[in-house]
Amino acid sequence: MNPINVDVAIIGAGTAGMGAYRAALSYTESVLLVEGGAYGTTCARVGCMPSKLLIAAAEAAHHARHTDPFGVHVERVSVDGAAVMARVQRERDRFVGFVLETVESIPQTNRLTAKVRFQSSNTLVTQQGQLIHAGRIVIASGSIPVLPPLLKGLGTRLLTNESVFDLPTLPKSLAVFGPGVLGMELGQAMSRLGVNLKIFGIGGGIVGIRDEAMRAYANETFNEEFYLDASAQVKSVTETATGVDVYFLHQDGTWKTESFEYVLAATGRAPNVAGLGLENTGLELNKWGVPIFNRFTMQCGNSAIFIAGDVNNEIPLLHEAADQGRIAGDNAGRYPDVRVGLRRTPLAVAFTEPQVVSVGLNLEQIRQLYQSRYAVGQVSFEDQGRSRVMLRNKGMLKVYAELGSGLFLGAEMFGPSAEHIGHLMAWAAQKSMTVSEMLEMPFYHPVIEEGLRTALRDLNHNLHMGPGMIKRCLDCGPGA
Repeated sequence: MNPINVDVAIIGAGTAGMGAYRAALSYTESVLLVEGGAYGTTCARVGCMPSKLLIAAAEAAHHARHTDPFGVHVERVSVDGAAVMARVQRERDRFVGFVLETVESIPQTNRLTAKVRFQSSNTLVTQQGQLIHAGRIVIASGSIPVLPPLLKGLGTRLLTNESVFDLPTLPKSLAVFGPGVLGMELGQAMSRLGVNLKIFGIGGGIVGIRDEAMRAYANETFNEEFYLDASAQVKSVTETATGVDVYFLHQDGTWKTESFEYVLAATGRAPNVAGLGLENTGLELNKWGVPIFNRFTMQCGNSAIFIAGDVNNEIPLLHEAADQGRIAGDNAGRYPDVRVGLRRTPLAVAFTEPQVVSVGLNLEQIRQLYQSRYAVGQVSFEDQGRSRVMLRNKGMLKVYAELGSGLFLGAEMFGPSAEHIGHLMAWAAQKSMTVSEMLEMPFYHPVIEEGLRTALRDLNHNLHMGPGMIKRCLDCGPGA
């Protein structure tokens, strides 16, 4: 087999890999995109898009069942599980098709389907023994599901995000392990579609919420809808002929065995680096076996190797993977001219209901960096006008700023329309706006975004930069 010689080789054709490929092409046509698995990106195949399709169906069912308070009475709501999953799969395949069209537009000479490993810092070798000599290499191999020891003995009854969307119909019952973003999004959706559900966690975390009061509020809110124990004690999970038996300490204080049709492992994802032979690169690796890298250049040490996307285990989100891929591809393409790339203000959204969003610096980072030199503003959405009109009045928002300068630092929210409010706050943070400047922006009435203004006013007062809060202030409308 003849060796392949290229300027840039990219391992992985997901969001980061495709971004790196396009960026590197701006500097050289000698770029090879290598993919060892299925094309289609994690987002399109097993992540963002199929999960939101399931959530959309769940919201339709949930809202149809809860019309009575509006004086609208729906006689009967039924869920066709097979039809729900058929639409999920049909639309998912459509999104994957868009990605495949992009891949197929890449010349055959610039792409290779093969599993590869490092033979040295600038040489890859396929399973068939073909050598790929590359001046620069971008690692964009993505991530894989993590299974806790408790679930490793399960067989066909074990689901992950890579298999759950292929079910022919909705399960009758489901035990979800992991109340992170994936577990809570899919768990709540399944519950709203009529699936008998329990969610088990370890350590008390819920959807990544860092504020303790907000996390307690979220725990109470979700438990009104389905069983959630974020600090569960589970002694055994055993597969049977018809499903899975879970032996656990119930929240009522008794040990119980409950049978479920399936178990969903939503216990996180790990960098997909096994088998890459990174030990042959001479790079310094962290405890996960991932090369130490510069997050602003994506360069690993001082080498000609770059890393981007979920594989680096930094921020496993599509927009972050796209940015990292672009930075890595730019720098690989013009190496050794390595430059700092644009890293945007952190923004993360969980599409539960209420939604969860975090923007900018999180509370732990603020406490570490600013000690006591920051202030907090907050608002409850329980009496917020538009939220109450729509009966979506559950939640709270907390915003943070630096004392003295009034610089907006970040926020955390559990509440309605968090995905939209989060974008407003992320834009403000990226523009380095102060709280006073944010309050100068227009707010329409009546909208849920008025809750953001209330929180900012509270924050401005706590910064000693504005007047105290006026209860039932009418200058911006009732319930604002």
